[in-house]
Amino acid sequence: MSNLFKKVWESVSTRSSNSSRHSSSSNLSYTGSIHPHVSLSNSDQIMTTSSSSSTGEFDRIPIDVFMQILKLLRPHEVAMLTAVCKSWKLIVSDNRLWVYYLQNQHVPWDSIFFSEVNLRSGYPLRTYPCQMQSFMHIYGQRAKVPGAIIIDGGSGYCKFGWSKFDSPSGRSATFLEFGNIESPMYSRLRHFFATIYNRMLVKSSTQPIVVSIPICQYDDTEAAKAARRQLKEAIYSALFGMNVPSVCAVSQATLALFAAQRTSGIVVNIGFHQTSVVPILHGKIMRKVGVEAVGVGALKLTGYLREQMQQRNLHFDSLYTVRSLKENLCYVALDYEAELGKDTEASYEVAAVGWFTLKRERFQTGEILFQPRIAGMRAMGLHQAVGLCVDHCHGAELSADESWFKTIVLAGGTACLPGLAERLEKEVRDLLPPSIANGIRVIPPPYGADSAWYGAKLVSNLSSFPDSWCITKKEFRSKARRNLIW
Repeated sequence: MSNLFKKVWESVSTRSSNSSRHSSSSNLSYTGSIHPHVSLSNSDQIMTTSSSSSTGEFDRIPIDVFMQILKLLRPHEVAMLTAVCKSWKLIVSDNRLWVYYLQNQHVPWDSIFFSEVNLRSGYPLRTYPCQMQSFMHIYGQRAKVPGAIIIDGGSGYCKFGWSKFDSPSGRSATFLEFGNIESPMYSRLRHFFATIYNRMLVKSSTQPIVVSIPICQYDDTEAAKAARRQLKEAIYSALFGMNVPSVCAVSQATLALFAAQRTSGIVVNIGFHQTSVVPILHGKIMRKVGVEAVGVGALKLTGYLREQMQQRNLHFDSLYTVRSLKENLCYVALDYEAELGKDTEASYEVAAVGWFTLKRERFQTGEILFQPRIAGMRAMGLHQAVGLCVDHCHGAELSADESWFKTIVLAGGTACLPGLAERLEKEVRDLLPPSIANGIRVIPPPYGADSAWYGAKLVSNLSSFPDSWCITKKEFRSKARRNLIW
């Protein structure tokens, strides 16, 4: 391999222009899939200029073999070849070569393409995709991105970690319930963020931060707007008081939508205490359309399973045991009445506790999302809340393209229950008129309980981050009001 690299650099240094590439060898061949909308016009330029190209001794090598040799080099070494001459620059700038490098990163290629096309310009999002730059340029910019600390402030617990990592590195209580709840919000936030930084062993002044904020204060009233503004300013004040260089605060629902590679749709976030149905158009929450709230959340499901286990005299030590059984044995039936006639008994071993066997409890637990009355609750079913939101979006006529609200993305740990997406899609289709129900699709949480964290990861690894998404301390102090996602 070292001899090959040596030969490459020797050829570059000579810049020989005595031979030309054979036209019969000008057919490009690449492995790996490329998004159909990627422009690869520079490959055509390579073929049309092949007769006059000059790449030293490599002019004698067919271009498909030549490109395979380039793939053996590291990206920064290939980038250096652009300084040799126009021929080398044209060849090594080929989009498919840099797509190959991007495909070999930890982040899936389709996620990279989605984020660079739709999110690169920052907020407010454009209503049309950004014009793509060369992938060589995008690769270089992404390599320079400093990364960020990500804190996904869930409604029950939060996930935190480094944006360059594949998954969150830790979890803690959410900042909405952290510390003494009687203390001022600013003090609680300072304590919370300081704790996270200490756990990560990172200085707050070194990296930008992306904070996801749980949906709260649902209404579009002046009082709700003031409450959201107060919490947002408390978050910025606490972080800038800790000398964080730049901050990006984004709604948890919006980030979950990004993780599903969508900028518009309806997010159904099953939180710790309640479920929120959030319409989002071009990354902005449509509060005027209406955010629906259902008083059934993960805690209610766990509590209902506990009651059923107690009725069967199944003994357990803590709610941790019940939650483990819910996460590993429970599911949502596509047809509840038909499921009642089936044998659904199954067992699971909870670590350090023992084996437990559940029967009808497996599907009756998740059924309270659709029929809260069986658990003694007076609330509308999840499908009714989603159907109401879809109907409101349809009536609002916010966009000529009505498909934006027909993509429904599930978010939250409880949303990972098997069968939930299929049942919700079926119930919503049955509830709405065919003209509206046609085309509705429900997508399971793309990254499970960590979907919002991965949405923040997409944003923080953008080639334009942090400039296009973050606000600095100077901007915050000067009251340079930007329409940040909320």
